Amino acid sequence: MRRMRRWWGPALGMLVAAALLLAPGATVAAAPDTVTFMLDWFPNPDHVPLYAALGLGYFTQAGLNVRLQIPANADDPLKLVAVGRADVGINYQPNVIMARAQTLPVKSIGVLIGQPLTTIMFLKSSGIRTPKDLVGRRVGFAVTGYADAVLDQVVRSDGAAESNLTLINVGFDLVPALLSHKVDAVVGAYRNVERIQIEQQGQAVGMFEPERYGVPTFYELVLIASDRQIAARPAVLRRFVGAVARGLAFTEAHPDAAFQQYVRLNPSLNDPFNRASFQATLPTYARTQTQSRARWDAFDRWMAAHQVIPAPVPVDDLFVNLGP
Repeated sequence: MRRMRRWWGPALGMLVAAALLLAPGATVAAAPDTVTFMLDWFPNPDHVPLYAALGLGYFTQAGLNVRLQIPANADDPLKLVAVGRADVGINYQPNVIMARAQTLPVKSIGVLIGQPLTTIMFLKSSGIRTPKDLVGRRVGFAVTGYADAVLDQVVRSDGAAESNLTLINVGFDLVPALLSHKVDAVVGAYRNVERIQIEQQGQAVGMFEPERYGVPTFYELVLIASDRQIAARPAVLRRFVGAVARGLAFTEAHPDAAFQQYVRLNPSLNDPFNRASFQATLPTYARTQTQSRARWDAFDRWMAAHQVIPAPVPVDDLFVNLGP
C-alpha cells in the first residue's frame, strides 16, 4: 500500500493539474503571434530603438515572436509587405505615397523617424552658400522622381531655375562623388549618415534642408503594413507598434543603454561612425505614434503638384493610427 500511495500521490497531482488546465474559465498561456518584420536597409543607427525593443524583450512581453529580416535592396520592403511575404516593414513617407499612387496596398501604421533627414549636401570648400549658387553646378542624385522635385523646390525658392542645373546619376556613391569632385553637390544625402562620413574624413559639410525651403515636413521613416494585415490582425499590429513605442521611449530616456542593445545585437557596428550617427539621429526619433493627417495631406498634395504622382492619393489610404 505504501508503494501504491507513493505512486498515486504524484499521479493524482498531475491529473488535478490537467483538470484545472482544461476546466472552463482556466487560462492557458497563448502562443506568441509571429510577426515577420523587414528593415528598410541594413542595420544602422536609425534602428537603435528597434534593437532596444528586441534586446529588452518588449516584443516578447507584447506576446509577439518577431522575425527580423534585412532586405536585399531598398525596394524590397514595400513590395514584400504588399504581397504578404513580410507582415511589417520600414519605409519612407514619400515612398508610401508613391506606392499607393501605383495602387500598391500598403499604408503606414506607425513612425520611427519623425522628421526629414534627407538634404542637398555639398562641401563648404565648393563656395556654395545658398541654393542659387547651384546654378551651373553639377548635382549628383541616386533616384529620380522625388529627389528631382526636392531639388526643384529648394532652388526655385531662392529665385533660380532648376533647368540651369546639370544632373548626374551617381547611384548611391554620393560621398565618393562629392569627395572626388565628380559633382559639386548631391541631392538625397542624409544629415545623419553622409554628413558624418564626410566630416570624419576632415571635410566641412554644407546642407540645404528641404523643409526650410518650402518642402512640407514629413516622416522620414514609418512602419508599414498591407491593407490585408491591417484588416486581419489589427490587435497584433497594435501590440507591435506599442512595443516600438516603448523602444523609442527607452532610447530617449536612456540613449547609452539603448545603443548598447544595438551593438550587442550587431557587434561589428560598434565604431566611431555608428556612435556619431546615433547622436545625430537621437533628436529625430518619433515622440508619438499619433500620425498627423495634415502632414500626410500636405506632402501628398505637394508631390502631386510637383508631378511626382499624377494626383493626390486619398489620405485615408496612406496611414492609420494604431499606436498608443
